[in-house]
Amino acid sequence: MGEISRIGLDTSKAVFTLHGVDASGRGVLRLNLRRSQLLAFFSRLPPTAVALEACGSSHHWGRQLAALSHRVRLIPPQYVKPYVKRGKNDRVDAEAICEASSRPDMRFVAVKSVAQQAEGLIPKLRETLMCQRTQLINTLRSHAAEFGVIAAKGTAHVSGLLAAITADPTIPEIAKEMLALLGQQIDQLNSQITALEARLHAMHKASATSRRLATIPGIGPLIALSLTLEVDPAAFRSGRHLSAWLGLTPKDHSSGGRQRLGGITRAGNERLRALLVSGAMAVIRHANRPASKTATDWLRQLLQRRPRKLAAVALANKIARIVWAVMTRGQDYRPPARPTSARPAAMVSA
Repeated sequence: MGEISRIGLDTSKAVFTLHGVDASGRGVLRLNLRRSQLLAFFSRLPPTAVALEACGSSHHWGRQLAALSHRVRLIPPQYVKPYVKRGKNDRVDAEAICEASSRPDMRFVAVKSVAQQAEGLIPKLRETLMCQRTQLINTLRSHAAEFGVIAAKGTAHVSGLLAAITADPTIPEIAKEMLALLGQQIDQLNSQITALEARLHAMHKASATSRRLATIPGIGPLIALSLTLEVDPAAFRSGRHLSAWLGLTPKDHSSGGRQRLGGITRAGNERLRALLVSGAMAVIRHANRPASKTATDWLRQLLQRRPRKLAAVALANKIARIVWAVMTRGQDYRPPARPTSARPAAMVSA
């Protein structure tokens, strides 16, 4: 076996596939290893470039391999796909990862530390619990409707619905018992969500970057903290690159010198994109109020020409660019000064 200069590693739950090449790009290593054998194998190798897809557990293996002095490169899976040859299998995937990592213009994902992943788990867990609470509330409302008890949507109406179920003499006791059990589960989730939100607000107050981002219209403490935990501004050359990474830029279908732009790409971090659009919708809800300090003339004119949802996506794009500028410059957001002329200045973008 010749000297290995680069290894593509296809991970899985039990069996890992390696594809190694020498300095000329010729394949010199094709090997399957079980999970327990992986680190022992790499501990015997001299420092080597190791490429993995940025997927589940990739940051863990990236840290483990980096501790063995290897140069770890995480590649987004969509950037590896063009290099997969016909007849897809684990060995073809490992070869594609190895080939993709050799491209000089390839973009890589930074390996997260244990602390970064631990802190990022809190808002994700809150989102999971909120989804479970919504599911239980919908279950409670649907079962109660089978007995003729109706309630409006939302967590604020759960207590009234449970009281109406208890007071209804036509509902059998076993049904009341089962529906009360759903109510107990909802109360428990409410307590857990409240505790997580208190912890997130404490983290927000302790982070200067998060407090700085919260000065941007449309960004509250939870969105600011999520951006702080998930976004590394040094990884993007401009605010537009961050917006494109979040999937807020139009799809490009241009050809023959003719530009054709479609809907947004929806690439990148889906959760952050949804949070920014939600924050933009909060700004739009108050845009037509005369006393609104967050809406600009640009936004009001856009709302006259386009639907609210489309305007929210456009505003989220603009907010993402401002986020990059605020994080890069380390300064609070400064709203644009309104000129004395009839036409106010548009929101400053990054």
